[in-house]
Amino acid sequence: MINPSDLKFGDNGLIPAIITDVESGDVLMLAYMNEESLKISIDEGKTCFWSRSRNELWRKGEGSGNFQQIVNIKTDCDKDALVITVRKNGPACHTGNDSCFFNDVYISDHDHVKPFSLNTLHGIIKDRKTNRLPGSYTTYLFDKGLDKILKKIGEESAEIIIAAKSNDKNETIYELSDLVYHAMVLMTEMGITPDEVKNELASRHKTDNRENQID
Repeated sequence: MINPSDLKFGDNGLIPAIITDVESGDVLMLAYMNEESLKISIDEGKTCFWSRSRNELWRKGEGSGNFQQIVNIKTDCDKDALVITVRKNGPACHTGNDSCFFNDVYISDHDHVKPFSLNTLHGIIKDRKTNRLPGSYTTYLFDKGLDKILKKIGEESAEIIIAAKSNDKNETIYELSDLVYHAMVLMTEMGITPDEVKNELASRHKTDNRENQID
């Protein structure tokens, strides 16, 4: 274990901190800490940074509720940078994206396919709600509204039952994918985030209600 007093803060009294998600491993954001904010982070178990623009302490999530529970803090071989792994309670970025790192600068011709995840899908759907792309099926659903989205969820649920009853694995996967997509459209329409669903599922192993318990 490294003593925090052994860390090397820059001439401005700051050390860069790279924040990563314990679930996905994704880089969420880059921020800076001084000795005080690092101590607060360790004492409270939540990230606290030093805002260079406001010149003040900044507890992440204090205004938005998107706190970051610290899992561990590591430093590099030179002890002049930190990697902080967190369990996030909502998006890390002020834009509403899960990560602040979502703008491509360069993509190799040999590796041009982005990794896909449910968070990626959620981001695409959120963008369609804000930027109504003509001809997009997602745009069509948002234009039609809640009743149309709910009707599609009902239809897809029935199709899953038919496919599963026929013991058709490939068709069941296909229909499950349709249901997940339409469920995410509903979530976006209602302002529900994947993290809120994940947190609800994570809480169920603690409940005494056997109907909802998942372990």
